[in-house]
Amino acid sequence: MKRLQDKVAIITGGSGGIGKAVAERFLDEGAFVMLVDIDQDALDATRQALGGGDRVAVARADVSSEADVVRYVEATMEAFGRIDVFFNNAGIEGKVAPLEEQAIAMFDKVLAINVRGAYLGLKHVLPHMYAAGAGSVVNTSSVAGLDGSAGVLPYVTSKHALVGMTKVAAIEAAAHDVRVNSVHPSPVNTRMMRSLEAGFDPGDAEAARIGIEKTIPLGRYGEPADIANLVLFLASDESRFITGAQYRIDGGMGAT
Repeated sequence: MKRLQDKVAIITGGSGGIGKAVAERFLDEGAFVMLVDIDQDALDATRQALGGGDRVAVARADVSSEADVVRYVEATMEAFGRIDVFFNNAGIEGKVAPLEEQAIAMFDKVLAINVRGAYLGLKHVLPHMYAAGAGSVVNTSSVAGLDGSAGVLPYVTSKHALVGMTKVAAIEAAAHDVRVNSVHPSPVNTRMMRSLEAGFDPGDAEAARIGIEKTIPLGRYGEPADIANLVLFLASDESRFITGAQYRIDGGMGAT
């Protein structure tokens, strides 16, 4: 028996590097997958690349819009009839700047997607899990949700907020045998890090990458597949007695 055999998973940020890697692992383990993202073209390309046939559906959504969140949840129920796993993953990095130079509009946008979007997902997914009396939610935070990092205050603020959100949701959901945990990756080799590298050192993004890697004891960025392996564990019944937890997956950064 595969680890997610015939379970239904929603993945927000589904066409990004981590979202796609998680979708691949879930499909390999027998799941049906609803991919959610704001970019329809990227969604369609990801669906085609995954090759999951009718086991993969897509829904374009702005996760900060409650109407869009309601639509992607309803689309999942219509397509697959249930929701067993929710990878609450959509997020943006914002801009790199000292806190006094951060634009309020960008601050609001980062919190709208990373915090409001995550909350709205929980608000509309959890009732379906409660009705079923089972489910697993994995929220994507970051090492930036446990530690500080200069130059990215909106992002750090948003990822810290997810820790509190995870804990409250876990306490409330436990009565329904639904689990809620968060994962906290180090820098991961995705588009987001290309953007941050360019922000930290506009003249030499490669130097920024090398400098960041030196802060990671294992000496490299994580890969999307590394994160997918942890998310799979938390989504599966192997983690059935784990809820409200924060899982670092950071190459040793938390040990320094």
